[in-house]
Amino acid sequence: MTKDVLILGATSCMAEHYARRCAVRGESLFLVSRNKEKLKVIKKDLEIRGAKRVELFFLDFNDTKAILKMVNTAWTQFKHFDIALIAHGTLTEQLKSETDFNYLTSEFRNNAESVIVLISILSKAFVKQNKGTIAVIGSVAGDRGRASNFSYAAAKAAIETFMSGMRMKHFKNNLNYLLIKPGFVKTPMTAHLSLPSILMASPEKIAKDIDRAILNKKDCIYTPWFWAYIMFFIKHTPNFIFKRLYL
Repeated sequence: MTKDVLILGATSCMAEHYARRCAVRGESLFLVSRNKEKLKVIKKDLEIRGAKRVELFFLDFNDTKAILKMVNTAWTQFKHFDIALIAHGTLTEQLKSETDFNYLTSEFRNNAESVIVLISILSKAFVKQNKGTIAVIGSVAGDRGRASNFSYAAAKAAIETFMSGMRMKHFKNNLNYLLIKPGFVKTPMTAHLSLPSILMASPEKIAKDIDRAILNKKDCIYTPWFWAYIMFFIKHTPNFIFKRLYL
């Protein structure tokens, strides 16, 4: 049976590739982003790939009133959704965040606060349905603060804690909260970084893992899979050793 899917931050690489997987199955999509022109191009591509229906909504994710309007519009048009994927965010520049506090506030609002607000608002709609999956793209960075990116990591950690509580609160409502933790992904957001190529994954790979995790009603996944072992080491290294590694 085909699904109705809501994708927020639909112009991100991982979200776009997930949408393509939905399109080839003939599913219906409601896409949300602030980038109007790119979203229109994506819509045309998804329709060519076989999407049953593609609707668009443009908004600033830091505007709570706009989010409420978007959710009302989405449910008015589609009546229900099987899946909501939250994929928007930015990669915080650590050094800049330590000196420009307006920037730090803006980044945390975009990467944590806006996501938490989205989860809260979407949850109310899904509870009324008494079913559905809310999936959020987080990051392995949220597992432990490191010298190289702790401002970004703090935002991702906040999302994980919030989702943990929502998962428990709405377990009896037949809602599934999936947290996706990608490692290094080949996207425009990471193109300027010097990252080990052996650990880099394609957006297509991440999208495939997201698809499988939603189908299997997972609570949390690391993608690619080997990041679970890398982060186990990082999380469990004693502080007296870890702080000397300066990762």
